[in-house]
Amino acid sequence: MILPHIPVRRSLLAVLEENRTLDNATSFATYWYFHLPNFILAAVMYTMLGRVLLGLMVDADSPNYIWRFFCRITDPVVALVAVVTPKAAPPVLLWLFGFVWLFWLRVLLHYTLLLLNLAPKLGGAAS
Repeated sequence: MILPHIPVRRSLLAVLEENRTLDNATSFATYWYFHLPNFILAAVMYTMLGRVLLGLMVDADSPNYIWRFFCRITDPVVALVAVVTPKAAPPVLLWLFGFVWLFWLRVLLHYTLLLLNLAPKLGGAAS
């Protein structure tokens, strides 16, 4: 059975031009104020999660260069979280709270930009 509305042979260029979803509305340059902070927050958030997982395997004063990198990147966030967290909380709990705070900060960023109609739009059929 041959479907009459589907062409049998089409060039790749025609398919790409028809299904293109990247245009000026979704480019990085247009929405840099969303993508850049979101990327930084995501990188620190997942580094914090990596610190939690790596902390299960290495000592807190380990000379491992990967551990020291994780600590150096996430220590400012841990210091901010420590201000609002009880002093009796163990360090791993501070790291997990930092992960959760960064997640909600990313959600807040996206929601705020959506309310202000400044967030990137979905391309293709959804827009």
